[in-house]
Amino acid sequence: MWWDELLRVTSVKKVTHDLKGLLRHHLILSESSMEDALRDEAWQDVRIMAYLHDPDAGDYSLERLGRNLGISIVAQPVAKSHATDNDRIAKLCESAVLIHKAYEWYKVRLDEMDLWELFTTVEMPLSFVLASMERHGMLIDIEYLRQLRDELNTALRELEERIYKLAGERFNIRSPRQLGRVLFEKLQLPHGRRTKTGYSTAADVLEALAPQYEIVTRVLEYRELEKLRSTYVDGLLELVNPTTHRVHTTFDQAGAATGRLSSSEPNLQNIPIRSEWGKRIRRAFIAPSGHVLLSADYSQIELRILAHVSGDEALCNAFMHGEDIHTRTAADVFDVSMDEVTDDMRRRAKVINFGIVYGMSSFGLAQQLGISQDEAMRYIENYFNRYPKVKEYIERTIEHARAHGYVTTLLKRRRYLRGINSTDEREREAAQRAAINMPIQGSAADIIKVAMVRLWSEMLRRNWRAKMILQVHDELVWEV
Repeated sequence: MWWDELLRVTSVKKVTHDLKGLLRHHLILSESSMEDALRDEAWQDVRIMAYLHDPDAGDYSLERLGRNLGISIVAQPVAKSHATDNDRIAKLCESAVLIHKAYEWYKVRLDEMDLWELFTTVEMPLSFVLASMERHGMLIDIEYLRQLRDELNTALRELEERIYKLAGERFNIRSPRQLGRVLFEKLQLPHGRRTKTGYSTAADVLEALAPQYEIVTRVLEYRELEKLRSTYVDGLLELVNPTTHRVHTTFDQAGAATGRLSSSEPNLQNIPIRSEWGKRIRRAFIAPSGHVLLSADYSQIELRILAHVSGDEALCNAFMHGEDIHTRTAADVFDVSMDEVTDDMRRRAKVINFGIVYGMSSFGLAQQLGISQDEAMRYIENYFNRYPKVKEYIERTIEHARAHGYVTTLLKRRRYLRGINSTDEREREAAQRAAINMPIQGSAADIIKVAMVRLWSEMLRRNWRAKMILQVHDELVWEV
């Protein structure tokens, strides 16, 4: 049809709302057409424009954009089953007007914010990349997952019986009220914390008791296995395509305020790996015959960015000399040689390193490490004594945020911090933590997005058959 051909002509600019969804479900472009579109900036998306303008807004629906611009919705919503052709035409015409006006308004704003280059050279090409990844999907070994589900069911039944024996009665382990009664009334475990609905059985409460009480350890194991079964095993089996045996996640390009991508239905960025069961679930993701899965990631990218933006000589030198940054930090914080750093010291240093990136306070660090707040304060002071320019960077960033109301990434992605000058201490401190973290996490997101666009474009140019199929923040997975 004529409009189908028109959409493929790169000399004609097309403006839409949710380009990725259009590319995935409706407009299947050839690889050569996509290569042309990437080069000629033929497509632009007002949803992504609105997201760059205000990444904390959350709702970027066309209706919301219309309200933001003061454009009233004329066409009344009609149930699809009752919609006439005239209803559909009215709605489409209104959408076209909204998209046009939104484009004109956001184009001016992105130019003013110096975000047009990020939009056209990174975010728009990325929509093509993500649509391609979503369409291709990831291959799942269905029989393996079913077998794993049976094994998990057996393990859960065994845990149930052990918990009942330790409790001296049968009860609903999933019920916080019943579990709280058994633990804190019948068994008289200490530190029971009452809430409006009974005793708290939150993870932090149970984790504090687990080292002394086997029943608590078993309850935590039960919760973990049940989560793995319901969310990852049953969840994947429900969403897998029965014909292709692939799952097709949806990447949200306008989800996280820092610029990170998120994944849903299923969330493939959160598949567990630390536990043995989690590792076994990951083995369900396979390559087709004659292919392998290839994974490549950035090593400690956020800490490397921290070294870059702070310009701290000691931190930069540690990376330049190939040192393990957590061991290096442990040696500095605990005043020992790198050879004397223990596993526990390195673990604590890792929490400190990432805690600094996320703006963690001494109180938060104390909770994470299970130490006193005074000791946590000493750790932080030792860290800043070793890396003084990191402290200067943090102070400079917060000062900039207070003066201008926003912070930016290396590629000028902007996040406004509405509570940075709040009189409410908790709101202000939360904004300060976001100010510290955004330039680092957001720059890491920018960097891997650029890598995705460049690699995918190069693959198209070379006509390679390899497929980029997944992004997990600092990692890319390929089917090769």
